[in-house]
Amino acid sequence: MDKKVTIYTKTGCPYCVAAKEDLKKWNVCFEEINVYEKPEAKKKVVELTGKRLVPVIVDGNSIAVGFQGGG
Repeated sequence: MDKKVTIYTKTGCPYCVAAKEDLKKWNVCFEEINVYEKPEAKKKVVELTGKRLVPVIVDGNSIAVGFQGGG
């Protein structure tokens, strides 16, 4: 079974768009969870990071907050 990355986003966030484009560029399979469409996800973001900031990218035990460009 392929491991899937989860990305928490919000509508209108340019960093979220850029992060998703970067994941697609690298052919990373991901599930997007929009915190505006699923308000319960806001609580999950805070649990994971201690912050109310997106994008949050979860890859196994690795959690990245924000997006500064891929490599």
